[in-house]
Amino acid sequence: MTTISLTTAPTSNAVRSGVLLMLLGMVMFSLNDVLGKWLVASYSVSQLMLIRSLAALVVLSPYLWKTGVKRLYQVDRPGLHFVRCMLFAFEALAFYFIVFYMPLADAMTYWLAAPIYVAALSPLLLGEKVGWRRWCAIVLGFVGVVIALEPSSQSFTLPALVAIAGSFAFALAMVLGRTLRAAPDSTLVFWQIAGAAVVSVVGVVVEPNGWRPMSGIDFGLLCLLGVVAMSAHMLVNRSLKLVDAATVVPLQYTLLLWAIVFGWLFFGDVPRPAMLVGSAVIVASGLFIFFREQQLKRRGRQ
Repeated sequence: MTTISLTTAPTSNAVRSGVLLMLLGMVMFSLNDVLGKWLVASYSVSQLMLIRSLAALVVLSPYLWKTGVKRLYQVDRPGLHFVRCMLFAFEALAFYFIVFYMPLADAMTYWLAAPIYVAALSPLLLGEKVGWRRWCAIVLGFVGVVIALEPSSQSFTLPALVAIAGSFAFALAMVLGRTLRAAPDSTLVFWQIAGAAVVSVVGVVVEPNGWRPMSGIDFGLLCLLGVVAMSAHMLVNRSLKLVDAATVVPLQYTLLLWAIVFGWLFFGDVPRPAMLVGSAVIVASGLFIFFREQQLKRRGRQ
């Protein structure tokens, strides 16, 4: 997600609109997760991701045509773009894989730890300076992941390991996004979706029962998955253009609340106490890291 700094203070109407758009975007993302969890019970992850990606590209195509097709393939450092696409493809496949086996709230807890991984990786991969306060928050965030995981011989199941790997891949992709921030948003979004589509085609061919016949209703729901996801991204990006990141980015943690509510409402999932405690620690750590970074940016500008 790309933040855009505003040269003038946003008006109260802009702030209100930005907050509402961000909250609506989080609801859309949560509904996307609910729909994906329901559909992956009947169709393979690869089939779901392929149709989702193609539908998203159809929705995105007018914008891509308007901004210019040439910008999509004339990119600097294509190797990094390729790695970023593969990381996003893996994390998306991993997410839809694990929601088949675990409650939405548990899956979301692992993904909310991604900003903590980003903060830990930034000094190693980007050369950014991280002070002792943020390092303490990073360590605390890892403790939260351990609490949510409830380490035991039974807890290190394949879904749990895939969840950790998927959220870590998401963090790596975000780090690469920082190094490629000069690339247009349309280029980054297009190759992210196209990469997922290509990987999904391979999965459909290789995976046993990778493709199953669909009813018209199910095909429409699979397409809706892509439309909802793209709409959520558009709402979030619009919110970040209206209001500074410090106002609206913390609202992204409402994803966990919706995951708990929708998981209970649609699937009868009851949150585990360890998950609630671990997610609270992760959210607190992530918020501290974010606000500390915002504070340091303001000092740098001054």
